Amino acid sequence: MKIRLTAALGLSAALLLSACAANEGTTTPDTTDSATADSSAVSTLEGTLAGKGSSAMNSAQTTWIAKFQDANPGMTVNYAPDGSGAGREAFMGAGVDFAGSDRAFTLEENVAGASSLCADDSIAYNLPIYVSPIAVIFNLEGVTELNLNPDTLAGIFNGSITKWNDPGIVATNEGVELPDMDITPVHRSDDSGTTENFTDYLNKTAPSVWTNEADGEWTYEGGEAAKGTSGVVAAVTGGTGTIGYADSSQAGELAVAKIGDDNFYGPTAEDAAAAVDVSPMEEGREANDLAINLDRSAEGYGIVLVAYGMACAEYADPAKAELVKAYLGYVASEQGQLDAAEGAGSAPLAPALRDKVLAAIDSIK
Repeated sequence: MKIRLTAALGLSAALLLSACAANEGTTTPDTTDSATADSSAVSTLEGTLAGKGSSAMNSAQTTWIAKFQDANPGMTVNYAPDGSGAGREAFMGAGVDFAGSDRAFTLEENVAGASSLCADDSIAYNLPIYVSPIAVIFNLEGVTELNLNPDTLAGIFNGSITKWNDPGIVATNEGVELPDMDITPVHRSDDSGTTENFTDYLNKTAPSVWTNEADGEWTYEGGEAAKGTSGVVAAVTGGTGTIGYADSSQAGELAVAKIGDDNFYGPTAEDAAAAVDVSPMEEGREANDLAINLDRSAEGYGIVLVAYGMACAEYADPAKAELVKAYLGYVASEQGQLDAAEGAGSAPLAPALRDKVLAAIDSIK
């Protein structure tokens, strides 16, 4: 694998994505240039990267890969949206060069030498790169708007509320004709960071109803199971009286519920960003291991996720490290975040968080 990072400085700083771009992590890039701002400058970055993980950020990864490869014709980046659990497992087994996950590696998982992809004394960095609301999608003939409070939402998904005309649903939907029809809740069948964020919200906002802890694997019986975000969307779309949860970028034409107590909110990138802004970093981690403890209590739409790019603090292969730094440096840059917002409807990282992420990427060896 040949790595040459001395050319291409004439391209937009955010789309060059060389090691130099990562080195400028604390500087706000100039976003006025487009991907084709200087077509005479040719990147000489060459190589292949493999990633796997979160299906929630698949739309964003598709956008990032296209932009990155356009700016760096010698690069090939592959991303398999097989789910957060599959991504973490592949990273630990050195089956990929980076992973995507809607939850961070825990402190117990993230110990030095856990992955042979990394140097013997290296941990993995959890790098926030994607912030998005999780939409509660439903398919109920004649109903296009639906308000649900956390207790009712939890009851639907734990199986204690089984009819669409249940009094709990009727109470928050005055004037809506709700049928005497069975509810079919659809959940993920795979180990999913989206599921973990969804159940974390239910556990924190409706603890008397959702008594199980947050988990990436579904812990209640009943309902219909589907693999991946696309599987949940397909099951809700193809059913009648169905309801599920998916990254809002992939809700498509399905109806989306509003969630709240006295006030009801639909999923927006702005609310997702606001929730992250008021959330602290998890305690007990190294400075560049940027796991976030999401605060679900903020006003607005609280069912949000942060997806992480997972990379070694130090790679066993230094050449691979430079490729990962180049790609993730673009992904986390101001331009990369704006590209994802346009392509996937996600919330760009706030400048302060973005600078922390870029500094962490810059430190990768």
